[in-house]
Amino acid sequence: MWDYPRPPALEPSAEEVAVTFAGQQIAATERSYRVLETSHPPTYYLPAAAFVPGVLRPVERRTFCEWKGVAAYFDIVVGERIDVAGAWTYPDPVAAYAALAGHVALYPARMDACTVDGEQVQAQDGDFYGGWITSRVVGPFKGAPGTRGW
Repeated sequence: MWDYPRPPALEPSAEEVAVTFAGQQIAATERSYRVLETSHPPTYYLPAAAFVPGVLRPVERRTFCEWKGVAAYFDIVVGERIDVAGAWTYPDPVAAYAALAGHVALYPARMDACTVDGEQVQAQDGDFYGGWITSRVVGPFKGAPGTRGW
């Protein structure tokens, strides 16, 4: 991942990606995108249609990414369990990331489990990043205390 570029690269992925929250599988796909950025493990963006209907509840939160544009957020809701602003999308991304429209990323640390091709993902440290660490990526990764300024 230290070979990943800046600005980040956008790469289609045919890996089997699955997400479990509140004891239920809430998303699964073999058609995602990976955002690859220097010092970060990949962040996976799944098609919104890969999520169980009703799991993503839009909220008012917005943030700005210097590369992708304005992000809109969702609460993740399963029964009584809610992960507040636990997922995000770029409804109108800048041209270089146009393929991300209609796709949703989430924080793997807040989920029961996230897997890539059956391998359990380790979440990137920190509460700001949404990176997915598998055995295929090697750190150190931005996110742990003292790394924000890298």
